[in-house]
Amino acid sequence: MELLELVERHAPITGEQLAEFLGVSRPTLRSDLSLLVMLGLLDAKPKVGYFLGNTYRSSNEPLQQFNTLKVKEVQGVPVNIPDSLSVHDAVITLFTENADTLLIVNDQKRFVGIVTPKDLLKITLGNAGAAAIPVSMVMTRYPNIVTLMPDDSIMDAIRKMSLHQVDCLPVIVPREEHGADPEVAGWVSKSNIIRLMADIATVGELGEPQL
Repeated sequence: MELLELVERHAPITGEQLAEFLGVSRPTLRSDLSLLVMLGLLDAKPKVGYFLGNTYRSSNEPLQQFNTLKVKEVQGVPVNIPDSLSVHDAVITLFTENADTLLIVNDQKRFVGIVTPKDLLKITLGNAGAAAIPVSMVMTRYPNIVTLMPDDSIMDAIRKMSLHQVDCLPVIVPREEHGADPEVAGWVSKSNIIRLMADIATVGELGEPQL
């Protein structure tokens, strides 16, 4: 909100000027500025600078509500597949479920990794036997995955997406046992966030959010 207040007072203002006001480097602000532009709270013009976006101007009160929302309030249902599933069947699942990413679970239904279309394409190109390979051989394994927890804020989710340049993040619940694989609680995607912002943007017209 401090960034938005600075832009409101000094627009148009460059990223370098914002960094100087806040006493940080320009690269430090890059992900936050990208986040605010993605949300429509800021807009930017090359060689001009940043100014307030349409979402901020349309209604400021709903944005305060947005800042308090938790991941568990907007998370969706992920597409889970077992780690023993073949690459061939994983590809079919991607298309039939219209999924961007598949979450991999073990025999105990615990989260162990993710696999993306890029992962599957990479293993199948020029590899005649790839279809029979289990997805456990090509997935990115937990904990080498950016994740969320149900009580994280939506702003945390967006910031992680922007920082790590991903479109979706798994929501997990760690188990009490040390070193045990977590449970899958849900899934937050950029489309979830966009729908939420669309609902918030209509508050001024409809009188209440459609969450």
